[in-house]
Amino acid sequence: MDLAAADTSVKPSPIERARPTVLFVCVHNAGKSQIAAAIMRQGAGERVNVRSAGTAPDAQVHDLSASAVAELGADMSDQVPTRLEPEMLTDADRIIVLGSEARVEAVEGMRATIDTWVIPDPADQGIEGLDRVRLMRDDIAERVHDLLDEMGMTGGNPLQGQVANSSSRNEPARSTRKLST
Repeated sequence: MDLAAADTSVKPSPIERARPTVLFVCVHNAGKSQIAAAIMRQGAGERVNVRSAGTAPDAQVHDLSASAVAELGADMSDQVPTRLEPEMLTDADRIIVLGSEARVEAVEGMRATIDTWVIPDPADQGIEGLDRVRLMRDDIAERVHDLLDEMGMTGGNPLQGQVANSSSRNEPARSTRKLST
């Protein structure tokens, strides 16, 4: 055997070769987690498996959320709220909980960390309707863009010019927690 011709490069593991799976979770899977998933799909395309789920899902996606996402060119109109199941947690490489209301506990075999994005509700300042949803959408879009950057999935913000400048938004607390199983 000719050692000079032998391939000595390190081969990626099957997990490294596979597309990463990002799971977005909120309580109802009708607004925030669906918005995040739609924006992630738009920004990452086929490079990421994107899923969303709710701990107590509604019957349908909120119309205002779908409208606000459509303004960015993303689509969630065909999505149906889905109940969070344990296998979703074990299949995910990243788990993002949107809001502080949803409770997600680690399950056996889970390899991902659970990140929590606390999304301020503009209704607390008296902002309602589509304006309220747009503000939350813009906050979520900035965070999704940051996540795509962190994952090495962007060469520029696909939403640039469509989302408010991040310096103009209140920077809510973010937390990351690794749960042991």
